[in-house]
Amino acid sequence: MFKNNSRTKQITGMVYSGLLATIAGCMTLPASAQQAHVNPWAPKKIKAFPPVASLTKGVWLKGDLHLHSNHSKDASNNPVAKIVAFSESVGMDYICITDHDNHVNGDVASNTWADPEFKSDSLLLLYGAEWTTTRGHGNVFSAKPYDNQRLYDVRDQRDVAVGAVKKELGIHLSANHPSGKDHFGYSYDMINSIEVWNSAVWPKNADAIMIWDDMLSSGRKLTGRGGSDSHHGAPDSPDKATKNSYQNKVNYVGTPTTWVFATSRTTQAVVDALTNGRVAVSANPYAPRVEFYADLNQDGKMDMMMGDNAKATGKPVKFRIQLTGNTAAGAAYTVNVVKNGNPFQTLQAGGKTPVVEFSDTPEAIGRSYYRIVVEGPATAYPQVPGSASLSGNMIGLSNPICFNFDPNF
Repeated sequence: MFKNNSRTKQITGMVYSGLLATIAGCMTLPASAQQAHVNPWAPKKIKAFPPVASLTKGVWLKGDLHLHSNHSKDASNNPVAKIVAFSESVGMDYICITDHDNHVNGDVASNTWADPEFKSDSLLLLYGAEWTTTRGHGNVFSAKPYDNQRLYDVRDQRDVAVGAVKKELGIHLSANHPSGKDHFGYSYDMINSIEVWNSAVWPKNADAIMIWDDMLSSGRKLTGRGGSDSHHGAPDSPDKATKNSYQNKVNYVGTPTTWVFATSRTTQAVVDALTNGRVAVSANPYAPRVEFYADLNQDGKMDMMMGDNAKATGKPVKFRIQLTGNTAAGAAYTVNVVKNGNPFQTLQAGGKTPVVEFSDTPEAIGRSYYRIVVEGPATAYPQVPGSASLSGNMIGLSNPICFNFDPNF
């Protein structure tokens, strides 16, 4: 045993001090580890942005992007010819008949597209289908025929496989009624747009709008579009009526109507405008169209429109909202500005051509976006008279104007 003398105490103290030093050394992090954490995904200045396309070299075209003919088994009294004739009569410029592909085991090419009635002298007819799967529904939009069978066959595979086929086909894929019964249960990273306004029943779309804002706020620049999702036409005689025949008077072609600012009157230009987000949605073909512009340097000249994306300058930007078309005389329209998913301003617009402006400074670094929702007196749609009561005071909405969204996201 050690004797309790001064030498023993000295040695014990030295050992104890050394042990403490060793422990302290083990607890001290290397210099590199002591540095502050740097998030590699944090917002950074983006060096290059594609130039904004012309604001004048284009044409506004209106149409419906979600329609079912008798080639869908859950539709009635709605042959292709009836849809085409009705669309022509209300002044539509384009439509996409999107029959359920599972009703024909994926072979829409030999059904809807092969129908002799699938033709028009005035309407642009997009090629598409409702991709109907156990994980939800999506719409395909294409300027030309594509191999829908391949997309249908891959429907139950992992998203990476689905996305690869979608890319190979060169199609525009859109999420249908993302929050409804047949919600879109796939990755939003493989789609180009979201159906934010499904059918004349505007109030049911609140969750779809929330999902859209979630995607935009996280940097996913996805177009918001509409679609009537109409299934039932007017019976040719009383004996042809079904329990769903009333629907053609409350929800039919154009409830809502999707407007695209296309570079030309071609099917490819329609799909391109839809992909680029130069899109507005109105309650029906006769309701006013929401146009949304931005003046980056406040020189009185608009530099951007909805769907566009530019580098923020750190200085104020002037925004302009205009209602174009059939506005109600003497009516006051409520213009709701949404910034980054949150209510930002509420403005009032009136007059023959209602116009209102506001200014704000987008973040110099980091994403910002602004979009518009307009409410006011309903616009009559005589051919579908019951639609106004379902849409309420909802007039139309814009797609966002974006700042600092990574073009390569």
